[in-house]
Amino acid sequence: MYKETTPWEANYDVNEMPAYTLPDVLTCQDGTVVKTVEDWEKKRRPELFQMFKDVMYGERLPLPDKVRYEILSEKKDDLNNLALRREVRLHFEMNNGKSHFADVLLYIPNGVEKAPVFTGLTFMGNQVASADKSLRVTGLSFDKSEEYRIKSETEMRGFQVRRFPLEEIMKRGYALAFASYHDIFPDREDGWSDSVYRLFFDEKELAEKRPSGYSSIGAWAWGLSRILDYLETVPQIDAEKAAVYGHSRLGKSSLWAGVCDERFKLTCVNDSGCGGAALSRRLFGETLYSMYAQHTIGRWWFTDNMDAEKALHPENLPLDQHELVALIAPRGVSIHSASEDRWADPEGEYLSGFHAGRVSKLYGNNDILTGGKKPATNVSEGGKHISYFEREGGHDILLADWNHYMDMADQLFK
Repeated sequence: MYKETTPWEANYDVNEMPAYTLPDVLTCQDGTVVKTVEDWEKKRRPELFQMFKDVMYGERLPLPDKVRYEILSEKKDDLNNLALRREVRLHFEMNNGKSHFADVLLYIPNGVEKAPVFTGLTFMGNQVASADKSLRVTGLSFDKSEEYRIKSETEMRGFQVRRFPLEEIMKRGYALAFASYHDIFPDREDGWSDSVYRLFFDEKELAEKRPSGYSSIGAWAWGLSRILDYLETVPQIDAEKAAVYGHSRLGKSSLWAGVCDERFKLTCVNDSGCGGAALSRRLFGETLYSMYAQHTIGRWWFTDNMDAEKALHPENLPLDQHELVALIAPRGVSIHSASEDRWADPEGEYLSGFHAGRVSKLYGNNDILTGGKKPATNVSEGGKHISYFEREGGHDILLADWNHYMDMADQLFK
């Protein structure tokens, strides 16, 4: 039985998990059973979407009054002539004079007439993806101190190149666009007044109190859509073939972005854990409550409608994450775990995708998860509409993940 006396301590024993019953993804709140695509699209999907907004991720921000794109740099023969590299500043502007910006790093494979594209956000700044000293340092809104700037210039350049196998992605014919998530919402509890929310709310009020019914995950997902807005203006990009990806808390964000923005034809979710792809009711590894009990992470990721008491008892919530995955149907979703990342609950991530398959089947899609039990490490299951893959190793996004995501994209886009 789950030890409710110490709910903030991670449980890694399946015998300590509570018994749970998942909400039926095809049963409406009034008891009506969904039998057709029309039933799903007109009744069940809208009510589930609203519940996830109300309970977890908050309302979707509107568009800015004006958007302006400024090319900061361009290199046509980057990565040994494999790619065109471009740094672009997205200027978000309001008629009242408020403004905000985010810097996007874009790689486009040379020799491809119109490339499909992966869109994401990165921890820290864009400079972690490459050791090239000509790249701008971004993500400084996280910490405006001189110490952080110096660290960004020296220690962080190329710090996470393992997560950005740029040459391999270019050779597969895919473009890649990303920005620092701090440029959208600095990942701290008081980040509201330095985030895109300052466009739509009074900054002084934001500094004193977070806006009710919104979240940082909602902001990060909004930012991913704004990057796609820009990509639609780039002639070398086929924005009709766009995938969104994210790792860890940004995996939670990519999942919500994929739900909210149907232009993303493929959603790639990596080690996203609870609040992402993993079932909340399993209470294994990361839990909703752990994100509220720890002051250093989590509480601003979700709407203020999610409080500690609700997070402690996910069995009382009207939803679970298989229903979030289901909201992406009939588009593609690929859920990834890592064998050593027990915090993210790989089994719970797999089961979300498995139970979401009932909605994909409404659309006649059978290339989904059918086994009901997580496959062995390094063995994928499913197809272009729902797939699952557990990579060997720990909490990270590596070439093995990218290869599977691109395999999925090949099925959908090529």
